[in-house]
Amino acid sequence: MAAPSGTGAGRAPLLRVVAECGQSMARAGELLLPHGTVPCPVFMPVGTRGTAKGITAEQLRALGCGLCLGNAYHLGTAPGPDVVQRAGGLHGFMGWSRNLLTDSGGFQMVSLLALCEVSEEGVRFRPPRGPAVLLSPERCMALQNALGADIVMQLDDVVSSTQTGPRVEEAMLRSVRWLDRCIAAHRRPTEQNLFAIIQGGLSPTLRRRCLAEMTQRDVPGFAIGGLSGGEDKELFWRTVKFSTERLPTHKPRYDTDLVVCVALGCDMFDCVFPTRTARFGSALGPWGSLQLKNRQFAKDFRPIDEDCDCPTCQRHSRAFLHALLRSDPAALHHITVHNIAYQLRLMRAVRDSIVGRRFPAFVRDFMRRRYGANPPSWAEAALRSVGIELS
Repeated sequence: MAAPSGTGAGRAPLLRVVAECGQSMARAGELLLPHGTVPCPVFMPVGTRGTAKGITAEQLRALGCGLCLGNAYHLGTAPGPDVVQRAGGLHGFMGWSRNLLTDSGGFQMVSLLALCEVSEEGVRFRPPRGPAVLLSPERCMALQNALGADIVMQLDDVVSSTQTGPRVEEAMLRSVRWLDRCIAAHRRPTEQNLFAIIQGGLSPTLRRRCLAEMTQRDVPGFAIGGLSGGEDKELFWRTVKFSTERLPTHKPRYDTDLVVCVALGCDMFDCVFPTRTARFGSALGPWGSLQLKNRQFAKDFRPIDEDCDCPTCQRHSRAFLHALLRSDPAALHHITVHNIAYQLRLMRAVRDSIVGRRFPAFVRDFMRRRYGANPPSWAEAALRSVGIELS
């Protein structure tokens, strides 16, 4: 395939690397975005429809969040791009003055599999109520141009990470073709940074072909797509490492896992887990999670995490949250604030350790606090592959 000129010609690099681990592939940098510089590695809270569930934009800002995520497919169906544009774009609609990334909607090809049909034209969604909706690369870019996020994602052909057979190759090749159509349809390349999404399932051969094609396009960054869908963790980390070893070193890399993937060379992360698990009463911390609905917390007057400076930990005890969970949904809000704060604070600590050239020691301490003497074998193997021994 011939590579088009892309969207990055003549632009300053999006990523400035400020420090490298020197032992693993971890690096600290800055994303030079229109609504402010974002230190990375960075965790991005997910606000699918223009808001992260259980937390306000002002609270995200107070926690130090500089980049959060929305979903172009869902925002395109409701409230719709015309409404968002009239509000001044997604920034104005949300009341958010910092950076935004919009996902293209490709993932809905997996999560809404029973409701969609995929062809070269695009993805046709047939919701239970209402007319069918065609999401083509051109429509995807028109939506994201209207929403006005600082980083926008190509529409890719997404299959489950556990899928095998010819459909995986078909999706990979189509993702390359759709990237070219997204580049051609992108109307705001100097304002919005278009990321390519590497596909190819768990096959090194297909990933290599996709990487060879997509890295010829002069896009500002890359996402490692098609993972975290139930695949074996050993195959997951090997696929991430295979990809980061072949991606341009001067461009940001986007994935869905955290500490281990930082060691493997990733810069950007998102996940609904902190907000979703909060809605079930589960609070995150360096030791894992606490299910605050459990009776053992009924008379526990400590904060969720004594080392956390978030508003929830500064004001409320485990006992209070346990009692509130039985009667008031405000408890879920308090836990959401803590969980987002924990993820953001973890990424700041990771970054500080890279800048301070003590990342391997940080990782060993993190894994010891989380897992004791029995870390997951896949994580041990992944870290060993980049020179970090946990023993």
